[in-house]
Amino acid sequence: MEVTLTSAERELLLEILEQHQHELLREIAKAKHQEFKAVLKNKEKTLESVVNKLEVTAWGGHAALCVG
Repeated sequence: MEVTLTSAERELLLEILEQHQHELLREIAKAKHQEFKAVLKNKEKTLESVVNKLEVTAWGGHAALCVG
């Protein structure tokens, strides 16, 4: 599936994802159980990958996301 985003939609999505990424990093720092910490780190790594893809896949004011 492909989703095309306008520049404004892409920027808002990036803002939301980056905010959540910062929240995950705070949770990771506070986590005491190693198993839970590992789950959070995996989520943060995946989220970072999505953010990076959004940052580099903008073409002419639009971003095309392929989900499959």
